[in-house]
Amino acid sequence: MAFTLPDLPYPKDALQPHMSEETFDYHWGKHHKAYVDKTNGFVGEKGLEGASLLQVIRTAKERGDKGLFNNSAQIWNHSFFWQCLAPQGSTAPSGRLKDMIDSDFGGQDALLEKLATEATNHFASGWGWLILNSGKLEVTSLHDADTPVANGMTPLLTVDVWEHAYYIDYRNERPRFLKSVLENIINWDFVGQNLDGQGETRADQQG
Repeated sequence: MAFTLPDLPYPKDALQPHMSEETFDYHWGKHHKAYVDKTNGFVGEKGLEGASLLQVIRTAKERGDKGLFNNSAQIWNHSFFWQCLAPQGSTAPSGRLKDMIDSDFGGQDALLEKLATEATNHFASGWGWLILNSGKLEVTSLHDADTPVANGMTPLLTVDVWEHAYYIDYRNERPRFLKSVLENIINWDFVGQNLDGQGETRADQQG
């Protein structure tokens, strides 16, 4: 079964002015789609027909197959990222998630500042992540296509800091992009579901 480009969880204009419809045309419609197409081209020649996306990612990492790993991991990262976003004001941290944010970071503002700093200072392409590690929330970043699901981490929230994620709307101003996204359009309901072990991306369900 071939992997497919998942539908967005919202219309392409739903996150304006923080993320434009044009950004989705390119970031989702071209970049994300290219990772899907390239992965589909690899799986047959690699003997991985019928494998789930997570199986493909982990097999590629075990084999040291950078081409397959980079493209398949980017499918997963992007599918997860789109679900981390929601129209402004539609969600807020609550329940266990809010309690852990308060306990582990001293509040939502402090968490967002730490994640923005981590992602801003991440050199070159990659992803900023909020993860669950040994029962506590942690902020980290990973380079290029690397992904928590290949490293034994539990991902809760991510923000893409590849240049194609922000150049249309923010040019080279990565800090302004991060501030705008993190403070306005995070889907905290999805983050909470991931914390409770109930979040499952469309990517997980493929294959």
